[in-house]
Amino acid sequence: MKLRNYLFLLVGALSFLSLSCSSDSSTGSVPISGESSSVELAERIISLSPTATEILFAIEAGDQVVAVDDQSNFPAEAPMTSLSGFTPNIESIAEYQPDLVVASYDPGDLVSGLEALDVTTVLQPAASSMEDTYSQINELGVLTGRQSEASELIERIKSDLDGIASKAVGEGLTYYHEIDNTFYSPTSKTFLGKLYSLLGLVNIADPAIEGGFGWPQLSAEFIIDADPDLIFLGDADWGESAETVAARPGWGSLTAVQKSQVIPVSTDTSGRWGPRVVDFLDSVRSAIEKISG
Repeated sequence: MKLRNYLFLLVGALSFLSLSCSSDSSTGSVPISGESSSVELAERIISLSPTATEILFAIEAGDQVVAVDDQSNFPAEAPMTSLSGFTPNIESIAEYQPDLVVASYDPGDLVSGLEALDVTTVLQPAASSMEDTYSQINELGVLTGRQSEASELIERIKSDLDGIASKAVGEGLTYYHEIDNTFYSPTSKTFLGKLYSLLGLVNIADPAIEGGFGWPQLSAEFIIDADPDLIFLGDADWGESAETVAARPGWGSLTAVQKSQVIPVSTDTSGRWGPRVVDFLDSVRSAIEKISG
């Protein structure tokens, strides 16, 4: 799947999850499907979620992972395959003889298809808060027999985030985070927006929220009128840059453009809400500190 197609699927999945999975995602609870309610320790795991893949390796359960999906490109040792988390194929999954499959959502027949093969399925929807992330880390720790490692990882993330947020380097600064060049942007109600808030930043997308969906599509006029101090390019991996932003009609006069405060951010670390949220927030802090001198 091409990266840009993945981006649109991601936004769609986030929309779906925010509207239909609020009870699970708000608590971090993980539906488990399988023959037994007491899940045995997994020895042959397939991850169809890049976030879950990163968690599994971060809690030192990588040796128990036999395959990961085509978007799980981190860490390097993860056994990437052509399996898809968006359009999973039960027969292809079964070839790896898994005893546990972890996915971010069920597109229709994933759980039932694997249940028929007596394979346990864990659904971990996109986190809406760090508490969700911690819950998912803990859940995978239990399923893999890595509870101690999971607890240590959670404490390390908490400590790192507290350290990064200890100085609100963005206090009072406004920002626009660009998901793609059609101007989808997260509000402060989203996981990503909550991370930015830890630095004291003010989100220009917040007034545009509609119907509880935290990822509105803004207009160019809206962004120009808001005149953000900072622009974070979540689509930098797709070719957007300070130069392409400045070339957009009317954008050249924006404060962020005039002051060279258009900042590329990694699509992976800003879009996978697991252990590397620390890397993402630290990169944002460093960029702001560099700008501030």
